Amino acid sequence: MKRDNGFLGALYLGDRRCRFRVWAALAESLEVELDGRLRVPLKRGEEGYFEGIVEGAGPGTRYAYRLDGRDPRPDPASRFQPEGVHGPSMVVDPSFDWSGEGEWRGHYLSDCILYELHVGTFTPEGTFDAVIPHLDRLRDLGVNAIEIMPVAQFPGSRNWGYDGVLPFAVQNSYGGPEGLNRLVSACHARGIGVVLDVVYNHLGPEGNYLGEFGPYFTDRYKTPWGLALNFDGPDSDPVRRYFIENALHWIAEHHVDALRLDAVHAIADASERPFLQELGTALHELGSRLGRHVYAIAESDLNTLQFLRPAEQGGCGLDGQWTDDFHHSLHTLLTGERTGYYQDFGTLDQMAKTMRGGFVYTGQRSPHRRRRHGVPADSIEAARHVICIQNHDQTGNRMLGERLASLVSFESLKLAAAAVLLSPFLPLLFMGEEWGETAPFLYFVSHSDEDLVRAVREGRSEEFAAFSWQGEAPDPQAEETFERSRIDPSLREREPNALLYAFYKELIRLRKTHPVLAHLSKRDLEVKVEGETIVMRRWNGDREVLILFNFGEEELSAPSGWEKLLDSTEERWGGRGSGGRSVKVLER
Repeated sequence: MKRDNGFLGALYLGDRRCRFRVWAALAESLEVELDGRLRVPLKRGEEGYFEGIVEGAGPGTRYAYRLDGRDPRPDPASRFQPEGVHGPSMVVDPSFDWSGEGEWRGHYLSDCILYELHVGTFTPEGTFDAVIPHLDRLRDLGVNAIEIMPVAQFPGSRNWGYDGVLPFAVQNSYGGPEGLNRLVSACHARGIGVVLDVVYNHLGPEGNYLGEFGPYFTDRYKTPWGLALNFDGPDSDPVRRYFIENALHWIAEHHVDALRLDAVHAIADASERPFLQELGTALHELGSRLGRHVYAIAESDLNTLQFLRPAEQGGCGLDGQWTDDFHHSLHTLLTGERTGYYQDFGTLDQMAKTMRGGFVYTGQRSPHRRRRHGVPADSIEAARHVICIQNHDQTGNRMLGERLASLVSFESLKLAAAAVLLSPFLPLLFMGEEWGETAPFLYFVSHSDEDLVRAVREGRSEEFAAFSWQGEAPDPQAEETFERSRIDPSLREREPNALLYAFYKELIRLRKTHPVLAHLSKRDLEVKVEGETIVMRRWNGDREVLILFNFGEEELSAPSGWEKLLDSTEERWGGRGSGGRSVKVLER
């Protein structure tokens, strides 16, 4: 992305000169206020963009905008908010020494082993810099891409990140833009890619001043989390431009490799060329110019192909999509839960179907949704389905935030890990699952508005109504709720956690090195149900692998003519030697 006249925000030009540019279509006049004292008017141009070059505004200068002489507001395209969402923005020096990442060009998406983490709870320090010492361990495990939950500035210091209100600003309590750059550079130096979770379906409520600048929002659509963004109504072009430039800035300014687009099914857009299509095209064009692999991965529960179809076929041209059916099918089989959206799942046939094609619901009626749901995904390449057994949503949106290790047996954990890592789809691990972390991942916030805090508490209680969970939901505002959600890496040194960690490492090694398991294809795949066992056969040329996923209690015998690659019942993996849930991997 060129730093030209289209650059939104405060662009430092050197010699303590800075060019400010902001879209404020609802204002007649606009001043930039420097360090709470000097006010400099900016000139209004076409479509309501205000712009001007100001002397004496070097890196570190605090600034804010006054619209029509009213109270100062942070820059909608602020890169750093040292005092939080209500304070002034800060001019930053965009230069950074990226030489440490070498000739990084990124991974092919199909080669990725994704690892989702929340910066605040991944370490006791809760910063970008504190993640860096753990990267060598992740690389040794086999992870080659971390997926970071949203880092756009949110209120306070405790939040999942989906309450961000300044999309360009990197969370101050995590270490700001320089901290993010140091983490990305350290990842690339170790051959680890970086996926960043971004939110383009809503903004958080506290510190959300964008509506004072322009018609960023619309009441024509609704989202579960707040006002919908105006992507297709009057004056929507600058809104689309703002968020597309935001996406490009993560790639160009912070060297992020891919974006995970949160809840794209909640982005309402009836335009002929959808915002997501324009976004996908812009990201890929930037990647091409930079000579890097750049991807966009959608989170959607619609079981649709519209996000993945090429733009020339009317789709959005995105690269991957979270596939919830895989998680839901596996979770219900392992836990027996059948409430809420889990009522749609629970059979081995469904599990086999999602292992074959990705989606369980391909047009039949969903009891939970009370209507037909989904389309077949046979035409979608296997490597475009992102699957998991745990993630921030499926864990954190439980009332007590229980991880799978608190719900099922050790044998079931190994079976679940194998189902994800030996599939032909893209695996995503959630921080700590590789050693069976039992600390809950709870929902937490640190709002300053008591009415908002009360609304959050009530809203969470309403979300749990469809489930039969017992107990009392932890207070999202309490610091204790946040502290309880921190993971404990020292657990991987104990048993049976160390055995589970070694099992994950071996599964990843097999996936990466075996010519059949490294070959991600729906065509070279057969999945069927035999009794209480799912039998998966995969092949590549004249090599074959047979994987037996035993969901029953009876001992499972391996068929003759096959050589064993892995058996979770063996003592080396903490197995019982016979019977129970297990996985066997064979080759010939």
